[in-house]
Amino acid sequence: MRKNIVAGNWKMHKTHTETLALLEEILNKKQETKAEIIVAPTFVNLKAAQDKVANKGITVAAQNMHQAEGGAYTGEIAASMLTDIGIKTVILGHSERRAYFHETDALLANKVDTALKHDMRVIFCFGEELKDRQANNHFNIVEYQLRDGLFHLEKKDWISIVLAYEPVWAIGTGETASPEQAQEMHAFIRNLVAKVYGNEIAENLTILYGGSVKPENAKEIFSKPDVDGGLIGGASLKADDFLTIANGF
Repeated sequence: MRKNIVAGNWKMHKTHTETLALLEEILNKKQETKAEIIVAPTFVNLKAAQDKVANKGITVAAQNMHQAEGGAYTGEIAASMLTDIGIKTVILGHSERRAYFHETDALLANKVDTALKHDMRVIFCFGEELKDRQANNHFNIVEYQLRDGLFHLEKKDWISIVLAYEPVWAIGTGETASPEQAQEMHAFIRNLVAKVYGNEIAENLTILYGGSVKPENAKEIFSKPDVDGGLIGGASLKADDFLTIANGF
């Protein structure tokens, strides 16, 4: 049975002090929820965050990682560095990594392979830009990203994959895909996975929506049958907003 997840991507926000303060507030206010709660602070705060929430019902994830096992890659982070401090979940392929750092589907396929080699869970992000949707090419773009980034995997690997559909035009813009648009794409994604890997894998696959999810719209979006939670940006930086979203099931 697939899992509900609400993951907060903190991006390049929150100092060490601010990270611990936000986590303390989340822990103090957190109630029982049907969803797994994940937070993804910046690299320099991962260990402190992991220590803060250990055994308290919150998972800490990394926002990215390098595909190499190690070496002369100044400023990069290897999978083994993450797992050694207890980080077992990593976000890969976020639209900002694709756009600003020119990460390709081929590169991301390598990163996914490295993460799985280290027994990590991958939250794999993908989605179309506004021009793609306006050209009615959004389904093709999503299919290409999934095929090139993930469809080389074996069936057994999919137990460690979470998908996060991000309509790029709805990230940080205040625009949000309607619940019906989100459901339409999530159903397409699930059907695509079913065609390649079978119904059992597709039905057990968690697919998150990532595009300006807010306390005001989370419940309606999460009510759709193929939307299993959200990858949350700005709203995850405020404890009350983030927890309201997490309780949207």
